[in-house]
Amino acid sequence: MSVSADWKLHGHLIGRQGSRRSLNTPALVLDLEALDANIATMADLAAKRGVNLRPHAKTHKSVDIAKRQIAAGAVGQCCAKLGEAEALAEGGISGILITSPVVSAPAVERLIALNGRCEGLMVTADHPDAVDALARAAQAAGQTLSVVVDVDPGLRRTGVASAADAVALARRIQGHPALRYAGVQFYCGSEQHIESFAERRAAIEERTAYLRTVLDALAEAGAPAPLVTGGGTGTHRIDLDLRVFTELQVGSYVFMDRQYLDCDLTGANAEQGAPYRTSLMVDARVVSANAPGLATVDAGFKAFATDGGPPPILSGADGARYAFMGDEHGAVIGPEKTTRLPLDALVTFAVPHCDPTVNLYDSYHVVRDDTLVDIWPISARGRSR
Repeated sequence: MSVSADWKLHGHLIGRQGSRRSLNTPALVLDLEALDANIATMADLAAKRGVNLRPHAKTHKSVDIAKRQIAAGAVGQCCAKLGEAEALAEGGISGILITSPVVSAPAVERLIALNGRCEGLMVTADHPDAVDALARAAQAAGQTLSVVVDVDPGLRRTGVASAADAVALARRIQGHPALRYAGVQFYCGSEQHIESFAERRAAIEERTAYLRTVLDALAEAGAPAPLVTGGGTGTHRIDLDLRVFTELQVGSYVFMDRQYLDCDLTGANAEQGAPYRTSLMVDARVVSANAPGLATVDAGFKAFATDGGPPPILSGADGARYAFMGDEHGAVIGPEKTTRLPLDALVTFAVPHCDPTVNLYDSYHVVRDDTLVDIWPISARGRSR
């Protein structure tokens, strides 16, 4: 196996005390203690409620993190794309659910090949033509493929549009000997980032009431859903209280980016603090400091996803803020006494939106305190097909 560029640059730093400060920047840094604490907290919460976790790997795209989640009790992983599923399966991960429809002929061919080597593989579908294509391919290969009915929660992105359509699709799956009807998926994506807990709960209660009508219709039609999968980091506490899902597709809890840190996840007293810690960061360095009240760092559009706004500064420039300055650069702006930073000063940022930020990097630089302890490949980086 070829040695990655990050290993060539930084492999010699592993285990050297304080070696985080010697990383070439910008570097995607993962705090191992915080990561493991987040994994354990979510696993314990779900176990106490008798609900499975199938965390969404579109967040981390990492075989190493998937293995830690499974070791903590997760039943598998979700993948948004077939390519992500292939990458995780190559790393020995089983129990994968592909949460987006697979419909093109080349993709269906790859799916069937993956089904032959990945135990517990499932795929979602929302159209009868897609179900028929999956059935033909599975039958030709002499396989049985597990299919989950994707139910639209109102996004109009994917999913059947009504309870009647869910029943029709479930029956169609049941009618194909090469397919196994596995259950339903219901993911309320637009509700995940409602900042107010009360407003988010009201929205999820309304959507869950609709999901119950779908599940009731399926049961009455002789197609009760063995699996009800969905939910996410923003709604997991509410989903557990409502007791409809048999498993949760939580993802971002492992990292806690800015978008989720802005949300009240529990509805509890703010003094109790957030239940999950920031584990994912980007380290950058000052490369220019010639203007009062402003320093330029080596992390710009290519270092952070931009849809979540500018990254918060965690350390290195207290009281300052970040602004994008282009592909390669960002500005640290604030009072002159705060931002009169020396060249090569280290500034650490929280990630604004973890999923697409992770996709910009080849590796996680895994640290304990300020020491680099490992380098993990981002196994499914760029695997968007």
